[in-house]
Amino acid sequence: MKILKKVFLIIAILLILLCIGGWIYYNSLKPIYSGNIKLKNLEKETTIYFDDYGIPHIYAQNKTDALTALGYVHAQDRLWQMELIRRIAPGKLSEIFGEKMLQTDQFFVSLGIEEASKKTIENLNKNSDSYKLANAYLEGVNQFIKNGTTPIEFTLVGVKKEPFQLNDIYNILGYMSFSFAQAHKTDPLLSILKEKLGEDYLKELNIDIDPNTTLIKNSKHNVETFENMVSSIDQIMDKMPVSPFIGSNSWVVSSKKTSTGKVFFANDPHISYSQPSVWYEAHINTPNYEIYGYYLAGVPFPLLGHNRNYAYGLTMFENDDIDFYKETNHPTDSLKYKTPKGYENYKTTIKTIKVKDQKDVKITVKKTRHGPIMNNAIENITQSEPISMSWIFTTFNVDVLKALYTISNATKMEDVKKGASMIYAPGLNIMYGDVKGNIAWWATGKLYKSKPHVNRKFILDGSTGEDDPIEYLDFSENPMAENPKWNYVYSANNQPDSIASILYPGYYLPEDRAKRIVQLLEPKNDWNKNDFKKMITDNVSVNSSEIIKILTSSIQTESLTENQQKSLQILQNWDGSNTTKNIASTIYSKWIYLYLENTFEDELGKTLFNQLLKTHIIKRVISNQIKKEESIWWDNVETVDKTESRSQILLNSFIETINSLENQLGEDILNWNWGKIHTLEHPHPLGTIASLRSIFNVGPFEASGTIGVIDNKSYEFTDSGIYNVFSGPSTRRIIDFSDIENSISILPTGQSGNPFSKFYKDQAEMYNKGEFRKMKLNKQEIISTSTKLTLLPTNE
Repeated sequence: MKILKKVFLIIAILLILLCIGGWIYYNSLKPIYSGNIKLKNLEKETTIYFDDYGIPHIYAQNKTDALTALGYVHAQDRLWQMELIRRIAPGKLSEIFGEKMLQTDQFFVSLGIEEASKKTIENLNKNSDSYKLANAYLEGVNQFIKNGTTPIEFTLVGVKKEPFQLNDIYNILGYMSFSFAQAHKTDPLLSILKEKLGEDYLKELNIDIDPNTTLIKNSKHNVETFENMVSSIDQIMDKMPVSPFIGSNSWVVSSKKTSTGKVFFANDPHISYSQPSVWYEAHINTPNYEIYGYYLAGVPFPLLGHNRNYAYGLTMFENDDIDFYKETNHPTDSLKYKTPKGYENYKTTIKTIKVKDQKDVKITVKKTRHGPIMNNAIENITQSEPISMSWIFTTFNVDVLKALYTISNATKMEDVKKGASMIYAPGLNIMYGDVKGNIAWWATGKLYKSKPHVNRKFILDGSTGEDDPIEYLDFSENPMAENPKWNYVYSANNQPDSIASILYPGYYLPEDRAKRIVQLLEPKNDWNKNDFKKMITDNVSVNSSEIIKILTSSIQTESLTENQQKSLQILQNWDGSNTTKNIASTIYSKWIYLYLENTFEDELGKTLFNQLLKTHIIKRVISNQIKKEESIWWDNVETVDKTESRSQILLNSFIETINSLENQLGEDILNWNWGKIHTLEHPHPLGTIASLRSIFNVGPFEASGTIGVIDNKSYEFTDSGIYNVFSGPSTRRIIDFSDIENSISILPTGQSGNPFSKFYKDQAEMYNKGEFRKMKLNKQEIISTSTKLTLLPTNE
């Protein structure tokens, strides 16, 4: 009995010690938000106040110390996110995730981002402020890596912490630039449609083909190559462990249209949801500098920002800065390809990709005068049909980091414009407003012209030079507006006016959001902050009512069942809003998918149809196609004994919609609420493991909004009837220059990427409800709501 008691006592002691050890380890993983920390290479004592949402307010005596402090706290809250995003461009995801990321690594090492980063760094002015401050930021990051706690993800995955270098920053910006692009999804797909279906079908999609265009001759190999290319790129981008950029809204209203007589600024970039969310907020204050900024992981200068004098933000321009070329191999020498000057040698590089628990993989990257050959980078593409990719980002020496420094350190509007002119890629709309009453927007990007016969939405002929760019435009010819007479500027990724006498090629989104923004802005001249709060969370679809009128005109109600008639009446009475309680949204979204499926899948087949659904083209097609009473697409090619009309397709789709919803949600229409099937969950890379999902993921939540409204929530069109939101507003910012200290914002989840931090998901419920919090600038208010962390210089 005594032995048994001793055994129980030992077990109890071990359990207590285990609990104590676990508690100590758990607390050791938390970020440090108060106390004193010694840092090397710090000139003066620096104070960081973490406010009630975990946002650091850095008070330093100089910019160098401020950037060192920023690097340290950024790494403390987001080191895992920083680690993942720096691994993408150089192809190092397989090193930690294994073979499942090998295709992704092969693709990105072939793009040439790493080489472009190296070239840019070689040409940097080592005495410039931007260079020195970037290195100060890295100093802070690396001191946390050396002395700070190791995030739990590193332990679970088995990753060793390694110092960050300048090339990591440039590689991150290179990945960001590529994630803005749409050509890799669209150009090969349109080339397939042209080869497979012919020009008449493409014209009905409003894809213009000049009769003089040099078209690649039909070939079964071509079609197979393009199909595999689209499919593989879709798979690669779907696997990305960090957020790609999608679209955005922004508008700036001049003092003449506000109740306060001061400028109002709004911005909500649309980015794929993730945990942690993409932006890290930080406020920096020195004796001669102040900025409240939104930072990408691993980047020292903010992409969005404001202070007491000016505000800037961004949306995606959606211009076409990538072209694909079909190259021609030498008939007998596989090392050569055809150029306008004869045959030249491919430039080749051997790349080594480390794969977890496997042997290293070596791939050969071949490069032409246009850019890298994509065949080796993408699986299942024939080597006899080489496809090269020409991208502005790797064609020119692009220093996005210096541009961001210039914009975030501006003292006047012309400085921001200068910074915008330095961004050759990606294409952005830089939005601007200031305390003096100025408003503006500038489209960034190195734009160019081709010969009249060239349609850059298709894969071009690389052998003759006839499809190459013939002129690069000066920044002065880019779209822009400065203090326009209509007293507001806006962007919603829609087509800009003509540029240099042409409508510039791009992958612009339909006018839905733009139309709603103008509809709200134009008539009103007394805007205030509350009005902006309502507008930035507006979820009304302006195009749905017009589409529904066409639908109802195609339906004879006497032939409908009771539920079909009720559903039709709900659509007819709908105001276009998309709240979680709304029923019309559920009916409309299902019907839109089935209308698209019944219109396009018979010609395309399921695979190509699903690929088309992932492009911006389909968003423009929804409204354009339904307005066409006569169209080659309406006929179902699989029915040989009849020719279908628009009214038949729409009626059949509507009946299928109601039958499907009855099966999915029951026959009681009152239970068909939008929030039941339209949900948002913020995914962490480790949340794919079922046992870790509840620890790392945030949500799910019932979500308002939908595709094509200001509160833009994107989801994949599928037949499931479940709409899992994957992208939307990455922040909602409203800057009020009449009351700058009470400007407001929100993040989708929280400031910290550390799951043990109280700031990991403290904003998630607020975000989902359309609520806001302050972006604090008042020092006394900051101190009263914050914990204090002091950074002390040391020479140890």
